[in-house]
Amino acid sequence: QSKANASPAVGIEKPGKLNDRMFPFQKDIVKWALRRGRAAIFADCGLGKTPMQLVWAQNVVEKTCKPVLILTPLSVGAQTIREAHKFGIEAKQSRDGSVTSKITVTNYQQLHKFDWQQFGGVVCDESSILKGFDGATRDAVTVFLRKVPYRLLCTATAAPNDYIELGNSSEALGYLGFMDMLARFFKNNRN
Repeated sequence: QSKANASPAVGIEKPGKLNDRMFPFQKDIVKWALRRGRAAIFADCGLGKTPMQLVWAQNVVEKTCKPVLILTPLSVGAQTIREAHKFGIEAKQSRDGSVTSKITVTNYQQLHKFDWQQFGGVVCDESSILKGFDGATRDAVTVFLRKVPYRLLCTATAAPNDYIELGNSSEALGYLGFMDMLARFFKNNRN
């Protein structure tokens, strides 16, 4: 109990209209993530993370009157745009740093072309990829996220026993830093 981290919700208490095409469990997850403001959706393949992140992003746009940036691996961006259109959500892809839509989709490697001050929120799709990036890329994503008020991490392949991935996620969301998380929850038994 002494290690419990009860950080307050800093998000949107009353979301706008949630997409009617979503299942009830998806709506509940989106409401929870919006209330938190900085959250992670670790949901298995086929449970609809893309529609959930798009509806989350749409609500953040409405709340902040600023666009939301969705970061994806290169191979996922076009799929995210297709899903957005399927759910009646405006989203466009950008690889040059331009923001031409309320929801802008780009790949992680293009992040350096964007200005964090333009965005009310950021979504990291396939966020488990952060663990695999070299230190410079991972740090750039974490620093960018740290400056934006609303943050969402989404992945189907979270490794629940991988302390590196948990630490990266915690730090990116603005909770415990990686080293603080290790010190609080893990014990070094190497003697």
